[in-house]
Amino acid sequence: MREFFKSTRFKILLAFIAFLVGIMIYAVTKGGYSLSGASFINTVTKPFRFVSNKISMELETVLDRLNNSDSYYNENQELKKQISELNEQIADYNDLKAELEEFKKLADIKEEHPDSVFSQPAEVLGYIANDPFKSFTIDKGSDAGIKPYSPVTTSEGIVGIIIEVSKHTATVRTILSPDLSVAAVCSSTNADFGIVEGTVITAENNTTKLTHLDMNHKIKKDDLIITSGSSGLFPKDYSIGTVKRLDVETNGLTAFAEIEPCADLSRLRSVFVITDFAGKKETENETANTP
Repeated sequence: MREFFKSTRFKILLAFIAFLVGIMIYAVTKGGYSLSGASFINTVTKPFRFVSNKISMELETVLDRLNNSDSYYNENQELKKQISELNEQIADYNDLKAELEEFKKLADIKEEHPDSVFSQPAEVLGYIANDPFKSFTIDKGSDAGIKPYSPVTTSEGIVGIIIEVSKHTATVRTILSPDLSVAAVCSSTNADFGIVEGTVITAENNTTKLTHLDMNHKIKKDDLIITSGSSGLFPKDYSIGTVKRLDVETNGLTAFAEIEPCADLSRLRSVFVITDFAGKKETENETANTP
């Protein structure tokens, strides 16, 4: 112990304490206050009392947590339950909102095409793997009155046609496919007819092709192409897409137009199946290019 009091460390500590006391005395006297014994003690001990109070408060907090841990745990579990219930309510609300939006779209389509009969909104379950033409399956099948060769649409425009049906699901071939032909006409001229058929090249750009156009056609870029209804496979006056490019076929005898579908076929979430319409073919097996 004596060695400590004689050590350099003790002398430094003592000097530091003296320095602090000097600073506190200066601070008090600088303000014009007399330095009584009591005030001196309070000034000197103030930093220690501050630390002591802080430690005491922290200790009280720890003791409170220990003493009330069960209560806090139960409270936490109750809050978690309430949060879970609120999340479920939000999910239900979002589902209901989405459903109402789909029914509004259906009402709009029915108003525009009163001669057509539609299925309930069908959810897109997923796209067919490795199919460049974006074929997909839906969650409605024969139980919902859906049959092969029924047209499929969205509120934006025609999507494709049903090719396979099970009890609760169906497969849709899109207008990007070369295995589907749609009789079409330009809405602005109402005179330039052609056939919408996809190709491998156009499908890479999510577009399709209006073929067999007369060389003297009046179609312009951005014109809307709609179904003509002449084949009996699709109803009349449904939007297909807009013209993005016009050119002449390699044979030099006919022209064609590259068409961007009105509906984004790569991001479909729900569709409507047209189960009946005016001018529908009675013999469904007569559909061209649709096995």
